[in-house]
Amino acid sequence: MSHPARGMTDAEFFNDDEAIVSYNRVWFNIMRAHRRLLPRIAKALKAHGLADPIWFEILLEVERAGPAGQLMSKLEELLFVPQYALSRHISRLEKEGFLRREYIADGRRKQVLFLTEKGSGSHLQIWPHYMAAMQEELSDKMSTDEAYHLSSLLIKLLPGGREPGRS
Repeated sequence: MSHPARGMTDAEFFNDDEAIVSYNRVWFNIMRAHRRLLPRIAKALKAHGLADPIWFEILLEVERAGPAGQLMSKLEELLFVPQYALSRHISRLEKEGFLRREYIADGRRKQVLFLTEKGSGSHLQIWPHYMAAMQEELSDKMSTDEAYHLSSLLIKLLPGGREPGRS
């Protein structure tokens, strides 16, 4: 389907028998957009040393945590990544020399993550390439106003209706 015609509401454009079908459309289109965009953007990041886009977010959040390090459990909450998947990414980042982890013996096996010399500031070096890849994929498909609007709608899907780490 193409863009709704001027003067036509989105509901009129889709012409569903029941408006509740709109939620199904949201889900399937989020998933399709993700499957289409992720490989292209991931390819740009791989060219600059990050095997997965989530690595950028992990490095950024560990950097933001400062010298005290970032608790692995807090990172799970911030990034909405299940523990098993996050652990796999952390192991790979550790193997690549971007970060290290320490274990706190408090009976719960807490892990604290710290950037290594290689990892420190790496998100700043990678950001221009990441930003360019995102803009290349999205800028010809929507205006900046539409991008802000879509972002605000997607944020509604997050706990508390706001971006993690923002008050």
